[in-house]
Amino acid sequence: MVQLGRHYGAGPASLAEIAAEEDLPRAYLEQLVINLREAGLVTSTRGARGGYELAHAPDSITMAEVLRALEGPVAPMLCASEDPGHVGCDRSARCTVNLLWVRVRDAVTGALDSMTLADLVPPRSTLQPIPLQGAVTSS
Repeated sequence: MVQLGRHYGAGPASLAEIAAEEDLPRAYLEQLVINLREAGLVTSTRGARGGYELAHAPDSITMAEVLRALEGPVAPMLCASEDPGHVGCDRSARCTVNLLWVRVRDAVTGALDSMTLADLVPPRSTLQPIPLQGAVTSS
């Protein structure tokens, strides 16, 4: 998603390109984009110049949305799941540790909701080439 954020507004990026930049297997990325597309976070374009791009601007995509699309509900323990379809544990009502897991879930969710993809994508103007070791630079 960060690579797609970097390419935002420049057209689709190919999975082969992203795989090379991130040193990840392309087959793995193919599995991820299925969930991201189903969640409405990315769109795909077929053809020679095809690939994937963000469905929305990076500053409107929260990291919570990304994580939920890829991993499902945020829950440190099954008993603290925020999934409405989750059937609670028989012990939840009297469990003294459940409160801890709910607070952990809420803290993690709060952090993820407060960050957008744009927070992880440096502005293009601040991207500077890294000088090669031993290269002569002018002042």
